[in-house]
Amino acid sequence: MELQWIGVAFVFGLIARRLGQPPLVGYLVAGLALELVGFRMDASLEELTTIGVQLLLFTIGLKLDLASVARREVWGVTLAHMVLTTAALGGVALALAALEVPLFAGLEAPQAALVGFALSFSSTVFAVKLLEERDDVRSVYGRVAIGVLVVQDLVAVVFLAASDGKLPSPFALGLVGLVLARPVLHRFLRWCGHGELLVLGGFALALGGVSLFELVDMKGDLGALVAGVVAAGHPKSTELAKSLGGFKDVFLVGFFLSVGLTGLPTGPTLALASGLLLFALLKGALFLRLFARFDLRARSSFFAGAALANYSEFGLIVGALAVQKGWLGSEWLVGFALALAFSFILGAPFNARLYHLYDRLRDRLRALERPHRLPDERPVQARGAKVLIFGMGRIGTAAYDVVKERYGDTVVGFDIDAKHVAAHQAQGRRCVLASATDADIWERLEVDRDDIELVLLAMSSHVENRTAVEQLRKEHFPGLIAATARFPDEVDALRARGADLAVHVMAEAGMGFARDALERLDRRSAPPPAPA
Repeated sequence: MELQWIGVAFVFGLIARRLGQPPLVGYLVAGLALELVGFRMDASLEELTTIGVQLLLFTIGLKLDLASVARREVWGVTLAHMVLTTAALGGVALALAALEVPLFAGLEAPQAALVGFALSFSSTVFAVKLLEERDDVRSVYGRVAIGVLVVQDLVAVVFLAASDGKLPSPFALGLVGLVLARPVLHRFLRWCGHGELLVLGGFALALGGVSLFELVDMKGDLGALVAGVVAAGHPKSTELAKSLGGFKDVFLVGFFLSVGLTGLPTGPTLALASGLLLFALLKGALFLRLFARFDLRARSSFFAGAALANYSEFGLIVGALAVQKGWLGSEWLVGFALALAFSFILGAPFNARLYHLYDRLRDRLRALERPHRLPDERPVQARGAKVLIFGMGRIGTAAYDVVKERYGDTVVGFDIDAKHVAAHQAQGRRCVLASATDADIWERLEVDRDDIELVLLAMSSHVENRTAVEQLRKEHFPGLIAATARFPDEVDALRARGADLAVHVMAEAGMGFARDALERLDRRSAPPPAPA
């Protein structure tokens, strides 16, 4: 079975890639195809899926800013959206029950409310996967979207505990003591060093958090998230997240396959899933309006709403619980699974074109903005700048220091991570919070664009670098545009979009390393200067 589903997932993922779609669309279709030919979930695929989700939550915890979860634009939007969505879907379900529509006939108010509640959640796995692919986890809208997902997960924990009539163990209060274990975990990470031992250490922390929470009758997935939060802040946490990335991505293939392996569709369940697909778009639109009401800019509201415009695997958990208790018929579970799969299949290509969609809808969406702005969304001051560097990671920081030797304080760096920005400012660099892919960047940027001679794009995401080049050319930027790439084919794509210079960073690093070594060798081989 393992070889069969791996092979099918690879083939469909490859086809999706060749058609210009994210591979996860192929994995979802592969799951539906396997279901249609009679395959079923087995223990190995289920275990793989579980570990994939737990690793995902652990890596989210490594990057999570707890302060962002407590912000009013996070919990306020989450609770308002859940109430409105539950009421709207529950009302529609009751109306269809009154009309005796198949599946809905005989549905009463508590059952209708349960359906609406189950479908009010968004998928943590899907949304974070999209954010990671765009390297936007630490952006303003990315932090808000993840905060919403965390609050939803907390609501889910409370619901499951109440529905089972099973309260957490009294010993669960002792989990607060995990904060005191933070120095121990940080020392543990330091002992792990690099390579495979660090990876194994990450697995141990994630799965250890799961086991600890399950031991006190708490949701194990929440334990993986908390373990990541406790381990966060150590210099190795970023390296650990990257080291686990490949394993997490492979294991999550099982999750996307499992979505399609829930049950065979029927006429009524296909009709239900198709109707819910339309409502997924309305969910995203409601998020957009609510985020705008809570003072986010139109772009951030649109991007966050698009990431959350889907259904959650939690809907399947609620569906299974409702079927088990006799509240809903078994076909509802299949309908929820199809709606989940369809929302992913539609949402992946939609999010892949998000930059272009916002560019086309920008004027309409900006009409939703409120005059007041969150601190992270206010105009960006860069007066007197001649060089702009977007992406202040290792490459961008090195470039900043070199360019500053020539241009002085007229060099300005930009990054989407507020902590990185603060760290650079503390070290005396002129660095501000902004994104090069922001279609409104020139309107937010307080700078004379005719004075800008050079823009360096050193972001870790090829999609972001490529989109930034397109955006700059669309704004008729007259200066030089230089961009970095990790692979040779990305260099060609950047040049095709209008970059004046595109550099394969690993190749350039190798050449620079060799030049420095040869220069040092020449100095050692040169005869000593003659005595005066």
